Amino acid sequence: MAVISLKLTEALDAQLTEQAQRRRLSKSELVRRALTAFLQSSEQSVEGSAPHSAADLLADLVGCCEGGPADLSSNPAYLSDFGKNRS
Repeated sequence: MAVISLKLTEALDAQLTEQAQRRRLSKSELVRRALTAFLQSSEQSVEGSAPHSAADLLADLVGCCEGGPADLSSNPAYLSDFGKNRS
């Protein structure tokens, strides 16, 4: 196994010590497990990267509604009351 040196704040070392004792692991083993989990989750987020736009997030909703005017998104007449308070 490779050996690395790591500098921790006192608070982080205290947390690491506490968690290692709770789990009955060495601090080295706990750090290895945490680093492995972090690297695996990083790889998954890169491989299955999240959609980048609102259109990507809403893509499965496109065409889910039936009816309505064909020019709803382009005809200014439909926007005449848009944003006005209805109460």
